Amino acid sequence: MNGSEERPWGRFINLLDSQSCKIKLIEVDPGQRLSYQSHEKRRESWTVVEGSALVTLNESDHALKVGEHIDIPVGAKHRLSNPGPAALRIVEVQTGTYFGEDDITRYQDDFGRVR
Repeated sequence: MNGSEERPWGRFINLLDSQSCKIKLIEVDPGQRLSYQSHEKRRESWTVVEGSALVTLNESDHALKVGEHIDIPVGAKHRLSNPGPAALRIVEVQTGTYFGEDDITRYQDDFGRVR
């Protein structure tokens, strides 16, 4: 993806970054997952646009396919995983009072980024 930010699990690109919301296209490589995390200043809504997702939300797992979505409330513990053989792409819409990458509390991480 052009202009994307690389992460150990894949990459994302910011599609919109305003005072009222942030929208990202997130791509998770096959077999990878993001950290189990929460945010204090934003909620997120995820819609699967390609591939299949396994979402852990407050210890409960949800399998999502193309066209399906899930809402992540402020403060909820959550994780996005790609259990499939192809790339997973989701559109993430963030709303709240702050959208910085430092509004992440990590509880578990495959890449040693827990703080």
